[in-house]
Amino acid sequence: MRLDLAPLYRNTVGFDRLFSIFDQLNGGEAAPSYPPYNIERTGENAYRITLAVAGFGESDLTIESRENVLTIKGAKEQKEAPSSELLYQGIAARAFERRFQLADHVSVTGAALEHGLLHVDLVREIPEQQKPRTIAIGKPARVVEAKKAA
Repeated sequence: MRLDLAPLYRNTVGFDRLFSIFDQLNGGEAAPSYPPYNIERTGENAYRITLAVAGFGESDLTIESRENVLTIKGAKEQKEAPSSELLYQGIAARAFERRFQLADHVSVTGAALEHGLLHVDLVREIPEQQKPRTIAIGKPARVVEAKKAA
């Protein structure tokens, strides 16, 4: 079943990115399963995405963050023909592209490749003006009336 979001597009302003995400999720396309990954919360505002990228080196991987989308690509360089004959290949070495939709104010803080796992660390940094603030209760502000000139 496909949802029709057209009425929401007509009656709202500034929510187009959110509706695009719903469209993508509702598209019925099979989600890619390679490479497998984990998403974990490592702190109150910290996250880590871990991808299993066995066989890929740092030079084979590209990480890009643009407009709330984190894109991780992997592509192996074509090497010369191996000197031995490969009888079975269980370790996938195919190219991939994995996209993650990031919430507002989430940014990448670093990445590391260790033991065939690519770790990408993220943090949510809410701007100071958008953080909740406490308003002190006190006396009402005095209103000064201008005196009329006689």
